[in-house]
Amino acid sequence: MTEPLIDRGHAVLECRNVVRRFREGTSTLEVLGGVNLAVQPAERLAIIGASGSGKTTLLQIMGGLDEPTEGEVLVNGERMQGIDEAAKGDLRNRYIGFVYQFHHLLPEFTAAENVAMPLLIRRVAKTAALQQAGELLGRVGLGERLTHKPGELSGGERQRAAVARALITRPQLVLADEPTGNLDSGNGEHVLKLMLELNEELQTSLVIVTHDHSIAKRMDRILVLEDGVLRESV
Repeated sequence: MTEPLIDRGHAVLECRNVVRRFREGTSTLEVLGGVNLAVQPAERLAIIGASGSGKTTLLQIMGGLDEPTEGEVLVNGERMQGIDEAAKGDLRNRYIGFVYQFHHLLPEFTAAENVAMPLLIRRVAKTAALQQAGELLGRVGLGERLTHKPGELSGGERQRAAVARALITRPQLVLADEPTGNLDSGNGEHVLKLMLELNEELQTSLVIVTHDHSIAKRMDRILVLEDGVLRESV
């Protein structure tokens, strides 16, 4: 097992001895072999590794979307393990925003409605939620596209809307899985700059899983996942 990579003092998120194994027929595949990690407030962190190394699995466990075989994850000091799905969903909604390679916007709703969704889940009044969504969409350059549905937006616009949705609750932590991987270089740069600007302004911690070393170099720290072990890049 590896030691924590930074002090746990006031970590936004902690992974403690996280192990993930999968059954494959009669054999067992260990993807994560005892990961320890602490993410500090407002920190920018990149996780890199070869395809199939377990980066996305780790990110899903960090966000409570998958369960570790062993170990635990704490978000703002609260355990993700040992609670029911409703409590886990509430924990995610309070503290975590997600950005994926594919936007995952709901096609039947407008851009504003998609971005407002996390607030509506919190039972914020619809008028207030849509107003906040409109303001944030304006910040990401989509102020004229509030009533457009995802099918009426370009790829770059959809991803900017997805970033706005991730940040609408002002989460302590944003987990991003190849957030520019489905975009051309121009749109990818636009989305990344936007995420970094909002990270700095809102003081939200940012963990990006990426295969792109040029993106990783713009983070505060780079961690490499290899053979189930997470280590600092040298």
